[in-house]
Amino acid sequence: MSLVETPTTPPVQPADDPRPVTAPLLGKPAIRLLLLLLLLGGALIIRESELLANGTLSDRLQTFVTIFLSIFIEAAPFLLAGSIVSGLLEVYVDKDMIYRFIPRNPISAALMGGSLGIIFPVCECGVVPVTRRLYQKGLPVSMGIAFMLAAPVVNPVVIASTYAAFGWSSILLGRLLFTFLIASFIGLLFYFAKPKDIFLPEQERAFNEGHHHDHEQSEHGEHGQHNHPTAPRGSRFWEAMGLAGDDFVDMARYLIVGSMLAAAMQTLVPQPVLLALGDGAITSIVAMMVLAFVLSVCSTVDAFLALAFVNSFPPAAILAFLVFGPMVDIKSALMFLGVFNRRAVLYLILLPLMATLALAVYLNLNVRW
Repeated sequence: MSLVETPTTPPVQPADDPRPVTAPLLGKPAIRLLLLLLLLGGALIIRESELLANGTLSDRLQTFVTIFLSIFIEAAPFLLAGSIVSGLLEVYVDKDMIYRFIPRNPISAALMGGSLGIIFPVCECGVVPVTRRLYQKGLPVSMGIAFMLAAPVVNPVVIASTYAAFGWSSILLGRLLFTFLIASFIGLLFYFAKPKDIFLPEQERAFNEGHHHDHEQSEHGEHGQHNHPTAPRGSRFWEAMGLAGDDFVDMARYLIVGSMLAAAMQTLVPQPVLLALGDGAITSIVAMMVLAFVLSVCSTVDAFLALAFVNSFPPAAILAFLVFGPMVDIKSALMFLGVFNRRAVLYLILLPLMATLALAVYLNLNVRW
C-alpha cells in the first residue's frame, strides 16, 4: 500500500441527498503541524537516549531544547485562547454587527483599532488569528493593523502585570501611551495600501468578500443575516470550537518555527554581549530592542523580566523593550506570514522598530527620569 497521499476530490452527491458531505480528516496545515511535532518528539527522544547513554548532553543543545520548550509552552495557551476567540467571532458575530461599529473616518478607525485590546485582551500570539478573522468580517486594514500591534500591550491583563512590576510610574504610562500612538500611526499608514499589496492571496480573497458585503449593505441599506440563523446553540458552539482548532493548527506551525528561531538566537548570541552595550545613550536602546526581539517573551510577563534590567539600563531603554517587544518579536513576525505577504511583514517589523527607536532616543537625550 502506498503511503504517499494522492490528491482527492470531494465526493459528489445529488442535491436532494440529505447526508452531509464528508471532508478529509486532516488538511495540509494539520499535516505540517504533525510533522513538526514528530520532529520535536524525535529530538526529545534523542535527547533522553543520549542522557541515558552518556549521562550528559551538549550544553548548547540542551540550552536550545530548554529555551524552545519554555517559549512554546508559554505561548501556546495564548495562541489557543486567541484561536477560540477567533472561532467565536466567526460563528456568533456577523458582519453587520462589525459594520455598525466601524468608524468611517480613517483616523478614528486607526485610533479605535489601537484601543480594541480593552475588549479583546490577547497577547502577541493570540492577536494574529483574531485579527485575521476580523478582517474576514469586514474590519478595515488600518483598524486591524493598529489592533494587532497595540492589543498585546493595551489590554487589562498586561496593564495589571506592568503595574505589578513598576507601579503607577512613567514606565507604565509611557508603555501604554507610546504603544497606542505608534500602533495607531502605523495602522493609519496602512490605510493607503491596497489589500492585494499586503495580504496573501487567500487572505485577500477572504478580505474582499467581507468588504463586498459591507459595500452592498451601504448601498442598499439592508441588514444581513447571522452566519447560522437556524442552527442550534450547541451545534454552533462546537462549530466555533472546530474553527478554533483549525486556526490553532494553522498558526501553530509559525509559532513552532518562531520559537525555534528565538531559541537558536538565545543559544548562539551571548547575552553579555548585548548587556555590555547598556552604557551608551543609543546603544543601550538598540540592545534592549534586540533583546526583546530575540527573547520573544509574552507581553503578559515581560514587565517582570524588564524589571531585572532596571539597574543596568536607562529608563528609556527599558521602555523601548516594553514597547517594541510585544509589537514585534521573532515568533509574532513568523505568525504575520500566515496573513500578510513578505513585503508587508517587513514593514510591520521596520516601522515599529524605527518609531520606537526614535522616541526612546529622544527621551533618553532630553528627559530626566
